[in-house]
Amino acid sequence: NQTTRQPKFEEFEQIDFLRDRHVRFFQRTLQVLPERYASLETTRLTIIFFALSGLDVLDALDVIDRNTMIEWIYSLQVLPTEDQSNLSRCGFRGSSHIGIPYSTKGPGVLHPYDSGHVAMTYTGLCSLLILGDDLSRVNKQACLAGLRALQLEDGSFYAVPEGSENDIRFIYCAASICYMLDDWSGMDIQKAIEYIRGSLSYDNGFGQGAGRESHGGWTYCAIASLCLMGRLEEALSQRELDRIRRWCIMRQQSGFHGRPNKPVDTCYSFWVGATLELLDVFQYTNFDRNRSFILSTQDRLVGGFAKWPDSHPGNWFDLPKWLLQENLVIDAHCHRQIKNAKSERQLWITTIVVYMGFVSSLLFFLSVERDFFVKVPATNTLKNSVEATGVEWS
Repeated sequence: NQTTRQPKFEEFEQIDFLRDRHVRFFQRTLQVLPERYASLETTRLTIIFFALSGLDVLDALDVIDRNTMIEWIYSLQVLPTEDQSNLSRCGFRGSSHIGIPYSTKGPGVLHPYDSGHVAMTYTGLCSLLILGDDLSRVNKQACLAGLRALQLEDGSFYAVPEGSENDIRFIYCAASICYMLDDWSGMDIQKAIEYIRGSLSYDNGFGQGAGRESHGGWTYCAIASLCLMGRLEEALSQRELDRIRRWCIMRQQSGFHGRPNKPVDTCYSFWVGATLELLDVFQYTNFDRNRSFILSTQDRLVGGFAKWPDSHPGNWFDLPKWLLQENLVIDAHCHRQIKNAKSERQLWITTIVVYMGFVSSLLFFLSVERDFFVKVPATNTLKNSVEATGVEWS
């Protein structure tokens, strides 16, 4: 059993926030990763999403070429074929690993192994909005058709048409997609609500499904989904909501943990903290202790944050931290219509942006190799990846 020393509160107080190093960390992540991350190629869009979100929260998106990044993301859209025989497979893929030719308008190319992935569609749309895109080139009806094909009779969702795990994570992805596209025809809301209600555990947290252990990440997915649907108070009674609030409040020590008797972990500062904000009780947490714990996990050499102090950093641990920094406390909105996507950019990094390592099968808990990032300069090497998709580089 691994034991992790929890620093005392006094040890945190004088720690500075190393903004510039974190910006460089994300720049490097957008350009090149260590060899052992080659297995993550099929989910590259998720890694891009982490880095873009972090740069956005740090007000540093000016260090990247937005137009090039937008073009690359659109190249991952699975478009319908001329006969629309692949509508149930549309959405966004995670990378260009299959080698499908890039077409800006379609029609799509049928490939037996090509399909959208619900989490990749989610991260793709979020990334486009973060970059200031208006989603005008998204084939919304095709995305929604692909989403409908993934919902099961019990209300949960598969990640891909061939089948996969199905649980509350992908309900959250589906709800976010419908919300961003401002069209709820992509899912049966009532069935999804019934699945969420069935996932409420005896101790007043939410599990992955019925009868599963309560967990901070699942609880966020449940509450956030209901908020996006505008059905929170309809789906749960006031007594149930109060008990969920108590379960979440009890997750704080210095930072937050996701389950009873587990060590605090930086990612739960977002999952549990965001849930408390959605439930209007975040003000009852000890903000200073949480912020100090988060700062103690910074890597002072290469930038980035880790699960615990003195561990290696990773993109998937970073976004939750900055969303809870002073003056960046989550501004949660339970339900609002999208009228201008560009003006809603900050919304996606407050109410919709979730820690994607939980939302998909990407529960990596991996670390970025420090020695590698020390040696790699923050230069733009995205060009080769973009040209490989057929996009003209200007």
